[in-house]
Amino acid sequence: MTTTPVSPSLIATLPGRYYTDPEVFRREQEALLESMWFCAVRGADLDRPGAFRTVQVGRESVLVTRDRTGALRAFLNVCRHRGARLCTEESGDVRRSLQCPYHAWTYGLDGKLVAAPDLTKMPDVDRDRYGLIKVALREWLGYAWVCLADEPPSFEDTVQHAAVERLGDPAAIEHYGTEHLALGKRVTYDVRANWKLIVENFMECYHCATIHPELTEVLPEFADGYAAQYYVGHGAEFGADVAGFTVDGSAGFGRLPEVAEEQDRRYYAITVRPNVFVNLVPDHVILHRMFPLAEDRTVVECDWLYAPEVVASGADVSKSAELFHRVNVQDFAACERTQPAMSSRAYRGGGVLVPTEHHIGAFHGWLLEKLGEQAP
Repeated sequence: MTTTPVSPSLIATLPGRYYTDPEVFRREQEALLESMWFCAVRGADLDRPGAFRTVQVGRESVLVTRDRTGALRAFLNVCRHRGARLCTEESGDVRRSLQCPYHAWTYGLDGKLVAAPDLTKMPDVDRDRYGLIKVALREWLGYAWVCLADEPPSFEDTVQHAAVERLGDPAAIEHYGTEHLALGKRVTYDVRANWKLIVENFMECYHCATIHPELTEVLPEFADGYAAQYYVGHGAEFGADVAGFTVDGSAGFGRLPEVAEEQDRRYYAITVRPNVFVNLVPDHVILHRMFPLAEDRTVVECDWLYAPEVVASGADVSKSAELFHRVNVQDFAACERTQPAMSSRAYRGGGVLVPTEHHIGAFHGWLLEKLGEQAP
């Protein structure tokens, strides 16, 4: 049974099983997480050759490392010998090579097989053929985006297009110079909720007046329920008495050098499906990366990025970081409060979206299309 709204003001959501069914999640892993560009690692975190990080992308562990030339590379984190996990730690450094802890097969930072016990006695073994399985990688906004598909979709038409589609101007996001910013704060949240609930929450502001008192003080129009993503090109304006995007409305830092006059004192939000939220304000950028791990668990890594001189000076970023940290905690608590009801018979047919949430229906339509399904 699917909820059938009786009023034109209401449109149906997805049924509850889309948030609880392990089989739906498996299909999402295959059709979305393992087929689309996935924002994996901040490039500056791998600041020297041999630095690596492992990232869960769908059902695969992906190893991202910086090679001897300074280039970022990505591989499936699987030894080609007997399939052991090559790197078991989330992050670390190696000197010159990656060695499997099981049988000591050893790979260069370019993925080529360089050594193994008795390998010299097997001259017929092609070291390139038995190198690590490469994963497509692109860099944008200072992050490494990976794609597991054999033939990745166009990065420009998918990832970068999301920013153009939201802001209405191809150059708008470039004004923030995100790839040149420095990390001022990072918080990792372990959210006991389906990843789609987090996306839907980020896309709407019908809840803002209820659970975001600090945010609506800074962005008063959010109290009316219209999210920044509701209008193409629109940025929510700071309140008249608000000096900066901070938890108490006090001044933040100087405007980033390339931010345009019309972007000053405004907040913009972008959803890059499937796993990224970008938040743009005049003096910093906040970027969320979601890592869906189960139908009811999503890890979210949130970075606050500032001008390099702000971070280098040791400036106190707590007031600006605290604002969106509170927003995150409030939002994720709401998602966790919603997750248990997704399996209730009361939500078997789903819920409804009010007019200020109707754009979420487009997200649901996109998801169903990716899964090859018709609307329930």
